[in-house]
Amino acid sequence: MPAVTHCLSPHAARPQHGCERLVWRAPYRSLVRVRPVAWTCSCRATVYELCLGGGRAFPRRTVRLTGAPRVQETAPMTITEAQAAWTAVPSGHAC
Repeated sequence: MPAVTHCLSPHAARPQHGCERLVWRAPYRSLVRVRPVAWTCSCRATVYELCLGGGRAFPRRTVRLTGAPRVQETAPMTITEAQAAWTAVPSGHAC
């Protein structure tokens, strides 16, 4: 019988056809102190986080395929905008 794994965080869905395209770029260094407040399961090669700091927020994407992980973020936005983007990313409505 195969071992059962239990993931504690949600998994991101595959991007849906016509998903909203987010602009992913190198980490934005002006927000020095940020903390993830929500994230997807780390059992997949791509992990998403919602980061918050300094009254701003943004989604972060980490891709771990080969070599060093590649971290990308959207531009900082209002917390309300970032929460809307965050809701869309794991559901596959934003990519």
